[in-house]
Amino acid sequence: MLDFAIFWDWLAFAVRWLHVITGIAWIGSSFYFVALDLGLRQRPGLPAGAFGEEWQVHGGGFYHIQKYLVAPSEMPEHLTWFKWESYMTWLSGFAMLAIVYYAGANLFLIDPNVLPMSVPVAILVSLCCLAGGWLVYDVLCRFLIGKADTALMVLLYFILVFIAWGLTHIFSGRAAFLHLGAITATIMSANVFMVIIPNQKIVVADLIAGRKPDPKYGKIAKQRSLHNNYLTLPVLFLMLSNHYPLAFGTQFSWVIASIVFMIGVLIRHYFNSIHARKGNPTWTWLVAAILFVVIIWLSTVPKVLTGEADAKPSAQAEIYLADAHFPKVRDTVMGRCSMCHAEEPVQEGIYHAPKGVMLDTDARIAEHAREIYLQAGRSHAMPPANLTHVTDEERRLIVTWFEGAGE
Repeated sequence: MLDFAIFWDWLAFAVRWLHVITGIAWIGSSFYFVALDLGLRQRPGLPAGAFGEEWQVHGGGFYHIQKYLVAPSEMPEHLTWFKWESYMTWLSGFAMLAIVYYAGANLFLIDPNVLPMSVPVAILVSLCCLAGGWLVYDVLCRFLIGKADTALMVLLYFILVFIAWGLTHIFSGRAAFLHLGAITATIMSANVFMVIIPNQKIVVADLIAGRKPDPKYGKIAKQRSLHNNYLTLPVLFLMLSNHYPLAFGTQFSWVIASIVFMIGVLIRHYFNSIHARKGNPTWTWLVAAILFVVIIWLSTVPKVLTGEADAKPSAQAEIYLADAHFPKVRDTVMGRCSMCHAEEPVQEGIYHAPKGVMLDTDARIAEHAREIYLQAGRSHAMPPANLTHVTDEERRLIVTWFEGAGE
């Protein structure tokens, strides 16, 4: 049990690190090409088929870049594809979902106060949400391609609002936000895998065969790339939100998520306008700031964290509750941790339970046994700076309790 718990935590860390690395690579390349595309300039004398060009300077050198709206007259000798950044970001993100939320479903995914479910059912619902979100989006895009782009984006926004509301009635608050981000990220990555790259391959195949590529493939890919551009910032917020209970653990969390999408669109509109040299719409930052203040207000209405009734402990938690060392561990946790990790913290400067973790009842302590073991037993991460003076003996007792439970 000792080796597995530590290994699993390091595995989660490694996959999270990979997810961050690949996410930076994907978002970085995406933002760069959006800025490049918007900054292209036309001039007389461009090669046949060239839509525009851009001169850039970076790292001590100059770069001369030209874009072909459909394709060049012949295939270049070297062609770089930007796709694996997207694929690996999604794959590592799904691995994180499985490691943290599926393996820890009773703690992180399921909230019996919201909707009682078994672990297999909760995981199946999660998978259906990811697939269903993409299918609905893809059907709408295919039906409205080139017909009503603005109406499509407005419709997609209201669909995302509905999904946000629905998820808060299925999963825990933390899992609801995570899934809203995962559904959006799945749409973005599937756009690359299912539409953008296949369309580019069709164009390449036409060039190799000596055929003139159909410009519709570029038009379709451009629409999906535009959507990805505006969805990126909300996804980042939603993925970071699981560290902030004020975002996911309040009564109006679905409204907060809906406003976050507005803020993301405003910020991207500002940068897109700057890159396209279409003015400096600084008003977007003012509106975004006002909306963020609204979010802050919503997070405190009617109170910081909604109350929860104590649900029946999981089978694993029952094992920790029944262990002979539990009474002493409970006294340690109650005395050293619950002043912060409670529905109504009493520690000065703490207004809500850090990360939404509450350790003020026997059942809650048992449910969080693994986290207590890793944070306060095997490491000295908690409490911060050992504020409540947990002794070495108390930490050894936590280790003994966790490792010996069920033996």
